[in-house]
Amino acid sequence: MPSHVFADRPSAQPPERGSVEALITQTRRLRGQVDAVRRDAGADRGDPQGRWQRALCDLAVHQLNDLDDHLAQLRDGPLPPAVEPAAPAVPAPLDPQRGSLLSRVGSAEWNLLNDEASWSGELYRILGRDPEASALSLDELPSLVHADDQPMLTAMVTDCLIDGKPIDGEFRIVRPDGGVRQVHMMGEPVLAADGSTASMWAVLRDVSELRRSQRVVRETRDSLQRQRHIAQTEHRLAVELQEAVLPPWRGSLRFPHGGPTALDLAAHYLPSSTSSLIGGDWYDAMELPDGRFLLSVGDLTGHGVTVTSGMAMLLGAVRGMAVAGVQPGQLMAWLNQLLDTTTQPALGSAVCCQYAPATRTLTWAQAGHPAPLLFRDGTGRALTPPGGVILGATSGATYEQAEEHLEPGDLLLLHTDGLVPRRARDAATSRLLALAPRFTDTRGAQDCVRTVVEEFGVAPREDDACLLIARITF
Repeated sequence: MPSHVFADRPSAQPPERGSVEALITQTRRLRGQVDAVRRDAGADRGDPQGRWQRALCDLAVHQLNDLDDHLAQLRDGPLPPAVEPAAPAVPAPLDPQRGSLLSRVGSAEWNLLNDEASWSGELYRILGRDPEASALSLDELPSLVHADDQPMLTAMVTDCLIDGKPIDGEFRIVRPDGGVRQVHMMGEPVLAADGSTASMWAVLRDVSELRRSQRVVRETRDSLQRQRHIAQTEHRLAVELQEAVLPPWRGSLRFPHGGPTALDLAAHYLPSSTSSLIGGDWYDAMELPDGRFLLSVGDLTGHGVTVTSGMAMLLGAVRGMAVAGVQPGQLMAWLNQLLDTTTQPALGSAVCCQYAPATRTLTWAQAGHPAPLLFRDGTGRALTPPGGVILGATSGATYEQAEEHLEPGDLLLLHTDGLVPRRARDAATSRLLALAPRFTDTRGAQDCVRTVVEEFGVAPREDDACLLIARITF
């Protein structure tokens, strides 16, 4: 269930591919236009205004390249579609006092001939310094930089002044109030007529919020990959566990040593159409030592490995107690006690039937589960359920059991309640009973299963469902 915080907001929809393509085209067109302005601005390197414009264009092109990459990732998607993960981390709102993703940009120039330094007002604000204070010289500038980044700044400035290399790098500055900001610095030397370095200019941009946003995107992407891997692993384990526990029949159920001649059995498992996780539904048919047959279906609430392992535990308990001769009513009581005392409490429903071919008597009990449906002579009805509460709901619950005499040709249908959406489950029994005439025309239990799947298998299901059909042959 989604958090109530988002209950009054529409869910976000993925962007249309065409709209993202249009944004990419506009971004690339704008990048070309800005690049042309940058070339014109850089024609006269001796003009401070031209250098400033060129530097701003450099930053704009750099940012547009990032925007192009981000839009391409939005269009193509960093990961293929998967099980709906947990909601990604949402970055904290930007502080308007600290700047936006566009950030503030300041400029500076250091004259090496007269040791004068000139800073723009925005640079004072970025560095957190008093605008009335003197601009720091190149020798003093490292005092503002984080101790770990000072060698990098020194190397960039040295390469610029001695070898004429452009400056393009990032470092952290420590403001007087103790705040740490990430700054991107771009600059070039200005040569005198004799070829010596006369000054150095630079543009400094506060990229703290941009880098924080990129870090959040990266961390969110990594978290999404981990969640996807976990979901895939959990799904694989749940499927393997389910396949190891449930009878692996596809079609008519087969028993060892030739199986029963008094019953024609078939079953089917229908996975959820809205979730990739495996639920706790089960079906089972088993020949007991005394010649009777166990028929059961059940559903443990929830999805995933934990629920599937709990289902395996319950199914094992049902089989063990039935082999030991426990009657359905007492079996349900002990199953409830078992579920009530587990380390991970859960709720479940089940129906357990034991059929004696010698007397054609069906003895059954239920725990908050849909009653078996009996079809005879072209009509159907739900068996009257004996008393029984849902498993795990209360300690010490007792469960009644009922008996039903069956006739050759009768068809017994057991199912879990995931065949239809929750809002339509009241009508599920009526829809199943309406299949009675079609069952009459079928040749066996497997054909009956196919008929039910044709009726219920196409509509979307919010939960898994199991179906078990037994036809009395004599």
